[in-house]
Amino acid sequence: MGKPTASERLRYWFDNWMSRGTVALMGLLGLATIVLVVVVGTLAYLFRAFPDDAAEGDLFDLWWGGLMRTLDPGTMGGDAGWPFRVFMLTITIGGLIIVASLIGIISGAFDDKVAELRKGRSRVLESDHTLILGWSSKVHPIVNELAIANESRRKAAVVILAPKDKIEMDDEIKAECPKLGRTSVICRNGDPKNLTDLGLGSPFSARSIILLAPEDSADPDADVIKTALALTNNPNRGEEKLHIVAELSDPENLEVAKLVGRDEVHWVLGPEVIGRITVQSCRQSGLSVVYQEFLDFDGDEIYFTQQPSLVGKTYFDAQLAFNKCAAMGLVVNDTPLINPPAETMIGADDQIIVVASDDSEIALGVAPDSIDTSALAQSIAESKRAERTLVLNVNAVLPVMVGELDEYVAPGSEVVIVNPSEIPDMPTVTNLTVTHVVGDPTKRPVLDRLDVGSFDHIILLADTENYESEQADSRTLVTLLHLRDLAERNDLDLNIVSEMLDDANRELAEVARADDLIVSDKLVALMLSQISENRGLADVFTTLFESEGSEVYLRPAEAYVQLGTPVNFYSVLEAARRRGETALGYRVAEHAHHSGEAYGVRVNPEKSDQITFSKGDRIVVLAED
Repeated sequence: MGKPTASERLRYWFDNWMSRGTVALMGLLGLATIVLVVVVGTLAYLFRAFPDDAAEGDLFDLWWGGLMRTLDPGTMGGDAGWPFRVFMLTITIGGLIIVASLIGIISGAFDDKVAELRKGRSRVLESDHTLILGWSSKVHPIVNELAIANESRRKAAVVILAPKDKIEMDDEIKAECPKLGRTSVICRNGDPKNLTDLGLGSPFSARSIILLAPEDSADPDADVIKTALALTNNPNRGEEKLHIVAELSDPENLEVAKLVGRDEVHWVLGPEVIGRITVQSCRQSGLSVVYQEFLDFDGDEIYFTQQPSLVGKTYFDAQLAFNKCAAMGLVVNDTPLINPPAETMIGADDQIIVVASDDSEIALGVAPDSIDTSALAQSIAESKRAERTLVLNVNAVLPVMVGELDEYVAPGSEVVIVNPSEIPDMPTVTNLTVTHVVGDPTKRPVLDRLDVGSFDHIILLADTENYESEQADSRTLVTLLHLRDLAERNDLDLNIVSEMLDDANRELAEVARADDLIVSDKLVALMLSQISENRGLADVFTTLFESEGSEVYLRPAEAYVQLGTPVNFYSVLEAARRRGETALGYRVAEHAHHSGEAYGVRVNPEKSDQITFSKGDRIVVLAED
């Protein structure tokens, strides 16, 4: 190729200059204005084109007058002398073109800047905030819970960084989270796995970080693990440990996730949590309400407290010492002990795990001088028997649920799984036999053939394998209505636990009077929120949801106190102590299906209040088995 021509060089320079942006364009227009004014003004001076009222003219006056005419076309209205008018008209027309271009450039630059700001690509300058990385249906309940948790703070912020349009995120938060109080929610668009984008959320000045699995990802666990890696191995991080809580779907990914997160990340296995809660709830109605009470910030939740005046006293003394709190365990050497022996001594460095409506309510009261034991019932040992469980539909929770159920039931128990297609591989079980029945649970003939009345428990899972969440919930509702109609027509007492995906469908499901409704996404979101606010709760929840050790049980009230006799909760505490248990509350059977009465569950009742238990009422306790 030959040497570039002058025209090509000029065009190449012009293209490079134009690519520099708005300021460069404004500079080029300014230069064009000066050239226009100088050239035309100089020509007018050389041709002696002065106004009629001036025999001579000053070159600098001509330049200045020309500059004024580029900015204000009305200036030439008073010009006299046609040669002078022609030159000034040329400057004015050129000025109009230049000014119009300048206005367009400035307007375009302003619009571009506004659009850029609306894209959410600027770094947030918050500190001590909660950072949510990723977007899913769990964002809304998490934000709502954090807003409740932040009510006692003067100023609080939640920052969301996700590969989603900022305007869409803002609109969803406004629609789904209307009561944020003092909490401000700031959304930013970016990929949490990208180190540059990650910096937009100021992660290393955050109080806690929540990693959510993206719902539209082919491998959500891989995305979450990569994000954790970007945080823990970020070259811009400081020496302080991060407080990260992250969601995982597949237990097989937990080992590599722990290698990435080390001791800075607590991993929450969503299917495992839901599977365990579902299994425990199907065997005792009302348990999911108790767990939700522990997991949400509205009502009573779990706290840690140190009480120097209780050092040297027993765990049972601590239970009696709190009037507006319910003691449920101790933290000894950073290890939570749920329902320790009543005679366990409290050390100077030990913390007491309590259930309270707020941390401001954690205070010692006056323990009773004596406990009325006249109404206590004779403790009766409960024997295990083989159980039959019916599972309708299949999803990722099923294998975990079957494995968990095997640890609770007696040998010879059975699980029947009804699903129109293949079921996933089941874990090795010892106490259960697993049977698969091909059929669609939404079809009435299928349910009629199952003899649902012969099952001790019925678990209705959301069919997320084949349907979107809304359609899956709709199918769940149809099956629930069929089951309830079967119960009424045949005078059956069915124990039904149903999984819902959207909490908005809970009220509709209540029409079918299920014994328990597990809103899976919300429960996982609540756990993520709680642990993000208090990292010590991770070990507490792990202990509560495991089949080993102490768990929450709802046991017949008549096993503790005499029915029909008024007692206070101090007597219930004593009755539970004699059984090696910790009493936390009770459930009134009369309100078991009323959402306005919290489905009859009362956690952390006022201990001095009198209550008369009736047939069907339950005591909420922590017990080994």
